[in-house]
Amino acid sequence: MWAGVFPAVTTKFTEADGLDHAEMERCFGLQMEAGCDGLIVAGSLGEGPMLSHDEKIEVFRTARKVAGKKPVLVTINEAGTREGAALAKRAAREGADGLMIVPSPIYHTNPKETVDALKAVAAAGDLPVMIYSNRIAYRVDVSVDDMEELAKDQRFVAIKESSDDIRRSTEIINRFGNRFDLFTGVDNLAFEALSVGAIGWVAGLVVAFPRETVAIYQLMKQGRREEALAIYRWFRPLLDLDVSTYLVQNIKLAEVHAIGTNDRVRMPRQPLAGERRAAVEKVVRDALAKRPELPRF
Repeated sequence: MWAGVFPAVTTKFTEADGLDHAEMERCFGLQMEAGCDGLIVAGSLGEGPMLSHDEKIEVFRTARKVAGKKPVLVTINEAGTREGAALAKRAAREGADGLMIVPSPIYHTNPKETVDALKAVAAAGDLPVMIYSNRIAYRVDVSVDDMEELAKDQRFVAIKESSDDIRRSTEIINRFGNRFDLFTGVDNLAFEALSVGAIGWVAGLVVAFPRETVAIYQLMKQGRREEALAIYRWFRPLLDLDVSTYLVQNIKLAEVHAIGTNDRVRMPRQPLAGERRAAVEKVVRDALAKRPELPRF
């Protein structure tokens, strides 16, 4: 049902800390122009936990306007299942193509609680669902056994695999075949995941470097592994910025240099400063200085 590059887009703010829809429209448009296959709003990179439900729906509307016929998913990352279900219903009414559901980032659920909560939110929205499995960031593992239970509900169609263990991708395929659309969700494991059977990439650095991200995916899809690997090796220092407590600030700073936007974030986050900012800027500038020429695909 879903495949390809789905950017987890950043949320743009005005100087007064409101939503900057004009800048989001511009930035989302760059993703579409580069050939991305869908958009995911209000996730971790989109600062979803810092947005109200109204703001999440507003960001979705802007993404929907830009994406045209391509799918736009709304992330459900609420602390409580009741709140997640309410947002899922709103997203469905607004015309979302699907949901990406995260286990509660506040209460660390046991396996039964995890499965029951995901099912309740999915039922409320009654939309296709991407399961977000990220035991590193959220301390809850949506395990392969949990996926066995969720597979009984046809609303669960995809998995964003972010366990940080590349073996998990093969385990999912071995257990379920093509029952789920398997996406990699860790930027600096993307080449490896695509090599073992992932059919999609929920990407972060794509928001600053959309053409390079799409090139890697398309080249891998065409079996042109060595060409994809050459770009990936260039890209790796940038992709490492995604695997950090400061991933939002890191990636927004990369956007500053690569696509000429701003790096405003919502408190308690603050833009990078001092030595940390200088280190990230060096990574980005070094990459831009050696930016590869992309092959036709």
